[in-house]
Formats: sequence, C-alpha cells, structure tokens
Amino acid sequence: MSKNPLAEVFGFPTDNQTVEAKRYRRAKLCPFNNKVPNCTKDKALDPLGVCSIFDEGDNATITCPIRFRKNWMIAEDAATFFFPQNASWTSLTEVRLKDGNDQSAGNIDVVLVSYDERGKLLDFGSLEIQAVYISGNVRNPFTNYMEDTKSQSGMKWDGPNYPRADYLSSSRKRLAPQLIYKGGIFKTWKKKQAVALHKSFYATLPALPEVAPEKAEIAWFLYDLELNEQKNRFVLNRHKTIYTAFEPALIRITQAPAGPMEDFIEFLQSKLNKSNNRLNGPDTPTLQDMLSGGSNQ
Repeated sequence: MSKNPLAEVFGFPTDNQTVEAKRYRRAKLCPFNNKVPNCTKDKALDPLGVCSIFDEGDNATITCPIRFRKNWMIAEDAATFFFPQNASWTSLTEVRLKDGNDQSAGNIDVVLVSYDERGKLLDFGSLEIQAVYISGNVRNPFTNYMEDTKSQSGMKWDGPNYPRADYLSSSRKRLAPQLIYKGGIFKTWKKKQAVALHKSFYATLPALPEVAPEKAEIAWFLYDLELNEQKNRFVLNRHKTIYTAFEPALIRITQAPAGPMEDFIEFLQSKLNKSNNRLNGPDTPTLQDMLSGGSNQ
C-alpha cells in the first residue's frame, strides 16, 4: 500500500513534533477524557494509542470510541435532544444495564441525566458511541512508528495485512446488537437514545427513514475530523444530525435486501449437480423446472 495508515497516535498526527505531542507519546497519555490519564486501548500496560486511521486518501476515520469524547461535545449534543432547553444535566459513563430477568444487558457508554434544583433525577437518555473496527494489523505500523517517532513521522507502510476501516463488521457485530438489546430496553421504557458515529461509518449504512426531531426516538450524531493545519491537530466537528424512529431504523440496518431467488436456486443446483456427477447418477430435474411445471427429461 506504501502509505502511512496512522492518522492520530496518542491524540496527535504522526508528523506533529511539538513538545506537547512528544509528551503525550512519551507518557502514553490520552487527551480525550479517558477514565484515567493514560491510554488504555487494547492493553493497559502497552496501549495501542491509535485514535484514527486514514481510510481513503487523507480522510481520517475514528477507530477509538474515546476519541469522540473531546470537549464532551457528544454529551452536549445529546442533551439538546434529550432534555428541555436550560435543563440541568450531567453524564455518567459505563453504566451497567440489566434486563427483566436481572441479567446483564451490557454497559451503556454514556447515560445523561437531568435533575432539579434539589438534585432529584427528572429524566435520562442513553448515548452509545460507535467507532470503526479495523481489519488487518494496526499494531505493527504503530510499533514501528513508536520505535522512532521522529524518523518515522512520514513513514510509508508496506507490511502485510494493511489496516483498513471495517464498516461492515462495525455495524453487524457491534452497532446492530447494541440497538437490538440495550436499545430495545430503552425503547420499552420510552426513553430517547443517541448514537455518535463518524460520518463515513454512517454513509455505509442503508438510508434510514427520517422523522421530525420532535417525533424522533433516536438521534444519530455524525462527526468528522478536520485537520487544523496551523496547529497540526485534527479537530472533532459535528457534521450532521439524523432523526429516526426506533423500529424502522433497526429494521433497515439489520435486514439485508433480498436478491433474486432464481440466482440462489441456480447456485444450489450447481452444487447438487456436482454431487450427482460424483455418483454418475441420472440428470436431476431442477427445482426451478419443477416450480415452472417443466423438467429436464
């Protein structure tokens, strides 16, 4: 591939050689409001400090969910959807959720709660953060870069298993199950939900049927990374907000469009023919022939 796949390492572009950038790399710090000062991605003692990778050209795609926490913009955006204007609210992270059988349904990334002047809870909503999975090996180029961050700042990576954004796995293995299970509980409770995604991730999803904001059950907050060339830092910006109902959006994401059944029948018949040929048996009428009333005699 012969290009640098790493967009941000410990919060900074790989060619950022400022004192601040060097400090974050040396101490393996996270600038994006992790639960502790250090990066803890993958391994706490040997963290994989890659915040984003270059997906296509110079487009940086967020691959670490903590990256979305910069300045807590995502919480402020979600609060505008959940609560009335001027409401008092705060955020709670990694909140355990149980189902009706008292079994764990997993942790919610962020729960926003509003409260009155006495601190009594008034309302709440869930905010799920979905970064993009990586296919291939990102650890190797990261390790290569960290061995000498100055000389490798403009490295060209030719190693095997070049890292790429895996949008399909991100939606099918992570986003969809979260919406089905945890989201289903909030739907039953009639509580609003928000999802924070990189805009390039959302672009790979099927078009979701939109509704007016006041009728929405889910708000999809789409963010992007824009390079500030003067500071040589990527800035997190809200790109767009999509409002949907719960069930239509879930059906659209989880239900694959059906192709022609005839193509599948033809494929099955080819498999069957190969099996029959090994037995040197007579020609077998196809399922398609039988459905149409004919046969291969």
